[in-house]
Parts: sequence; C-alpha cells; structure tokens
Amino acid sequence: MNWMERGSSESGHSVSWLGFGLIVAAATVGIAAYVLAGAGTYRVGFPLDDSWIHATYARNLAQNGEWAFQPGHPSAGSTAPLWTLLLTPGYWFGLAPLWWSHILGFCTLVTLGLAVEGATRRLADSYRSRIPWVGLFVVTEWHMLWAAASGMETLSYATLVTVVIAMLVTGSRKYAALGLLGGLSVWLRPDGLTLVGPALVVLFASKSHGVSRLRGLASYLLGLGALVVPYLVFNLWLSGTPMPNTFYAKQAEYAAWQARPILYRIGAGMVQLSTGSYALLWPGLGISIARMIRSRNIVMGAAIVWCVSYSLMYVLRLPAYQHGRYLMPVMPMLIVLGILGYFEFQRSSGLGTRHWAAAWAWRSGLLLLSVGFLWLGARAYGEDVALIETEMVDTAVWVAEEIPADAVIAAHDIGALGYFDRHVLIDLAGLVSPEVLPFIRDEARLAEFLDRHGAQYLIAFPHLYPRLAENLEPVYSSGGPFAPAAGVGNMTVYCWRCR
Repeated sequence: MNWMERGSSESGHSVSWLGFGLIVAAATVGIAAYVLAGAGTYRVGFPLDDSWIHATYARNLAQNGEWAFQPGHPSAGSTAPLWTLLLTPGYWFGLAPLWWSHILGFCTLVTLGLAVEGATRRLADSYRSRIPWVGLFVVTEWHMLWAAASGMETLSYATLVTVVIAMLVTGSRKYAALGLLGGLSVWLRPDGLTLVGPALVVLFASKSHGVSRLRGLASYLLGLGALVVPYLVFNLWLSGTPMPNTFYAKQAEYAAWQARPILYRIGAGMVQLSTGSYALLWPGLGISIARMIRSRNIVMGAAIVWCVSYSLMYVLRLPAYQHGRYLMPVMPMLIVLGILGYFEFQRSSGLGTRHWAAAWAWRSGLLLLSVGFLWLGARAYGEDVALIETEMVDTAVWVAEEIPADAVIAAHDIGALGYFDRHVLIDLAGLVSPEVLPFIRDEARLAEFLDRHGAQYLIAFPHLYPRLAENLEPVYSSGGPFAPAAGVGNMTVYCWRCR
C-alpha cells in the first residue's frame, strides 16, 4: 500500500520520544542561532517593523485592557488578533516583547515539525526511520526558522494550515474539529477562510451516504461558524468593516504591483518558493502530482490545488518580499508533497542501474542545500534585524526623546514608533488611519490630508514619498549602514509644519 491509498487510513506510526527529543533539540539550536545572528550583526530584535505593531497591541491590552495601537483609540490594525492575545501574557511575565515571542515561535516550530513528521509517516509506508529526518528538515528549513524568530503570526498560521491539510489527506473526518481549526486560523490571518475549499471537496468526495454527508457538513459549518462569526463581529465593532484594516490597506498600497504583467508576478513568487532546498523538491512535487492524477485521488488533489491557488492568490496581489513571508504557509505542505514524491522515486526503478545513484544524489543535494541555506538564512535574518533596529527602532527612540510631546507625526512605518514613542500618529500606510486608503499613493492628496489633520513632522524613507519630501527640511536621519546596503536610503524625520 503506497501513500496514495493511505490517505483514508487512520492508522500510522506516531513520532517516538527519540524523534520528539531530536526535533525539540534542532528547533532550540536553530532559533538560538538565528537570534544570535541578529545579536552578532547589530543587536537582538525583530526582522520586521510589523512585529512591533503586534507587540504594541499586546502591551496595550496587557497594561490598559484595551484593543488599541494608540491608548484611548481602539482600532483594527492587527491582522492577527489571536497572535496579539498569545503575546499578551509575555508582559505579565516580564518576558515581552522579544523573548516571549521567541518562546512562542519555538513552541510553534516544534509543533509544525511534529505535525509534518507524523503526517509523512502515515502517508509513506517506506518511511520508518528512527531518526525523524522529515521533521528535522522542516524545523531547520531557513524560512521556517526566520518565521519562528520574526515576532509575527506567520509560523503559527502556517502550522494551523498544515495541521488542517494533513488531517484531510491522512483520512481524518472529524469535521467539527476541522471547522474549529479552520475558524481558529482566521483569527491568525483572514485568508484562513481558503481552507473551506479543500475541506468541502473532501467532504463531498467521501463515500458516505447523503445523510452522513449532511451531518458532516453541519458539524463542519458549526465548528467554523463558532469562531468566524465572532471574528467578523469583532472587526465590525472595532472598525465598521468585517476584515481588519490591514486587509484593505495592503490591497490599496500595492496597486502598482497588481498592474505588473502576470508572468512577472508569478515568476517573482516562484523565485521565493525555490530559494533553498525547495529547488530540489520540485521534482518530487511533480511526481506527487503525476501520481495523484493517475490514481485520481481527489483528497490529495484538493491539497495540491489549495497550495497552488493560495500561492497564486498572494503573488498576484502582493509582492513576494521579505523572503516570501506571505507564501510561507504553503511551504510545509510543499515539503511533504515533495518528499512523498522522493519516496515514490526511491521505490521505483525507472533509471535502471543508475537509479540508486540518482536517489543518493537527490538525498545528498537536499542535505547540502539545507545546511548551506541554514547559514545563509541566519545571515539574512541578522541583516533584517539590523535594518529594523537601525532605521525604525533607533528613529523611534530619537523621536520619543527629541520631538515635542504635543507634536503630531505622520509616518509610513509605525510599528516601532507606536511601541517606543507616544506621539499622536497619522499612519500613511492606513493600518490605524484607514481614512487614507482611498488616496494612499496620491502624494498631493496626502499632503492635503496632513495639513488638514495638523501634522508637524513626516517620517519615512525618502524614496517612498519623493514629492512630499522634496522640499522639506530633514531634522534627523538614522545614518545606519544596513538600509543603504539594501538599496534604500536612511529613515528620515522631516519638518512638515514644525515651525
């Protein structure tokens, strides 16, 4: 029996205590290495300014009991309310913002590794190694480690998504649990709603009779609705819209990207999905797809279609920047499919006497690329952290100390400003100032908006708003070396109407 037939089986080997210990140890070493890479490059921090947005919401919730980026002004600027809630206890324990988020990232990474290892063992008869190398592959994959140490919800969402898809392809028909997990994923990212597609395909493709299907559908929808409906109500209460402000802000901000040729956008996404050991998993994915088509396995087909359509949804709407972090949720499942394809190749004999050598070369290549990109990924993470710390964090600290307390500040990157500074902010990216969304890239209308709302300082990278900044007097420039090395100028504080 091969993995295509095992999809409907509830049996399978669980991860041993040895395997669990190895996965925990690998995750510990991996995250520690990435955090140390940040410290060695500049200092410990986050690789994204958005991480400080979540930290700010969590701190205000822990200290003031309110869901607000700026105290006294409730807002729906957090894409991941569940992640904010998970970050909140860190302030009670005195471990926030950095160490608590890394602890959460570690726990999530271990869970993801165990989920992928367990699913692979259930799907592949030939995989009976005492060493959980599939789980180890996942927890040491550089994208996953970057996400685990990012302070963002990315890995938690990826783990929930992977658990749901793995449950479907390994034969689980616990539809109430699948609905609840799908609803929970929406509290981490609204695109968790896409999990409805494969769940319904599997439900209606099952061999159960009509009444049983209706019962399964009712269970799934009740589980899903129990968490999705409160999520919609939560956002409506905060902002008057069913989705968080970030959902609409990203669509508006990247309209220029959406106007680019489709093949260019798809190519950019493929580059991110091929950076690292993924490049050697594409043949395995092709084998898995071919096997799925030959066997007409609708369940596995639903998983593959979800991976492809989810990836397309993002690369067509948003640029594949920050190492493709919006594509990271599909990466664990792509690893599973690629490795299943490798197992299929290993058990066949299509290349005759050279087959063993080809399988050995494939396996060795995966190992070498994994080790190499583990180091390259740590270096990239350190540089990302250094850029955020020298540009966003250092600028925010300077603003808090040097700008008059009653000044109104307009800024594009508000995460660190919100955390380290208490000035009134106008968010040019629209996360907590959704009024700017209709004209988010129109600098003439933005200038009118800033004047109308009494802005006195503008904080931004010069290339983001060339017309707004061209005649303004800089009062501070970060001077950090990392942003210029990345091809952008330094974060600058301009006098808008400060005289």
